[in-house]
Amino acid sequence: MQAVRFFLTLIVISLAGSTGSAYAQVDVGVSLGEEGLRGFYLGVGEYFRVPEREVIIIKEKHVIREKHIHVEEMPVVYLIAQKARVKPEYVIDLRRRGKSWMDITIHYGLSPEIYYVYLPSTVRVGPPYGKAYGHYKKKPKKEWNAIVLDDDDVINLVNLKFVSEHYGHPAVEVVMLRSKGKDFVVIHQEVRTVKGGKGAEFAEHRNDDHPGKGRGQEKGKGHQKDKD
Repeated sequence: MQAVRFFLTLIVISLAGSTGSAYAQVDVGVSLGEEGLRGFYLGVGEYFRVPEREVIIIKEKHVIREKHIHVEEMPVVYLIAQKARVKPEYVIDLRRRGKSWMDITIHYGLSPEIYYVYLPSTVRVGPPYGKAYGHYKKKPKKEWNAIVLDDDDVINLVNLKFVSEHYGHPAVEVVMLRSKGKDFVVIHQEVRTVKGGKGAEFAEHRNDDHPGKGRGQEKGKGHQKDKD
């Protein structure tokens, strides 16, 4: 186990040197245990209905070897790919070129609405969610296209959506765990344990948004832009 932790420490040090995101700063001893990481990737595959093998291949190449994507950005890659109906590799390529998550969102003609997770109006939302929810509250829904989120906002919101929806866990409780400084590998592991390792039934609207649907058959807006 010490050898595993040492190896994972080297990975995180490399990540910290290759990205300015706060998500490169992870407590390896607590957050990146082998079981926790594997469970996180398994959960991502389950939620987005993609083969575990595909998730592992992308993880090995872009998270560990080439360091284009941080572990907590994996759900963002798959959500955008799902909504834009493109391969995850296209999304990763844009990220590799230095695009922000909002740049990539706009590139595919998507709205920041895809990141929104409902919270009761009675809930007082503080860091790290306060700023993002402030944007949504200040504008009527018809103007949400004009919202600009930073990278950390997008990562926090997408992981909130992933964990709460996949396990049918109250979003408010996930927000509370995040506000305590826990990263999403840890949060995912805690929620997954509470739910007995079983994800909730997939929402009907996600069934039609499988990121692999139409590959090689449909040439939508996202495919055309990736050729530019």
